[in-house]
Amino acid sequence: MATVTDDAAAFAAALPNGGVLLALDVGTKTIGTALCDAGWRFASPGATLPRGKFTRDRATLEDLIRQRAVAGLVIGLPRNMDGSEGPRAQASRAYARNLAPLGLPILLWDERWSTASAERSMIDQDMSRARRGERIDAHAAAVILQAAIDRLAGGVL
Repeated sequence: MATVTDDAAAFAAALPNGGVLLALDVGTKTIGTALCDAGWRFASPGATLPRGKFTRDRATLEDLIRQRAVAGLVIGLPRNMDGSEGPRAQASRAYARNLAPLGLPILLWDERWSTASAERSMIDQDMSRARRGERIDAHAAAVILQAAIDRLAGGVL
């Protein structure tokens, strides 16, 4: 079983050779995904998956992990603006614990402002409101992943 941590240094130590990372923005109805290159330079939005029963979600994620040779997971941790954790953060921690048997290191990353940042970027790209609604979770996952890899690759742990 893999370790679930919010300590970037511990996560980086578990991945001494880098590797592709998969980020998840876990919502109540959808899961936004994003992937980065093995050198931890660029995060790109992936698919927005419908959230269903956990066994189905896990099977879909396992397929993606296998296809992309994912080395680790980054899961958004929705903290309150004051840094405290409420029910949504507890749900994300539980989701991460449920994914731990996959055997990949898991980093919980503070996702405050990720959705707002993703939406601003999508508006700047002149994306329609309907298209933004379809893609917001994947773009938020990319914002989460880019922040994490910037920290990991920058060595400021």
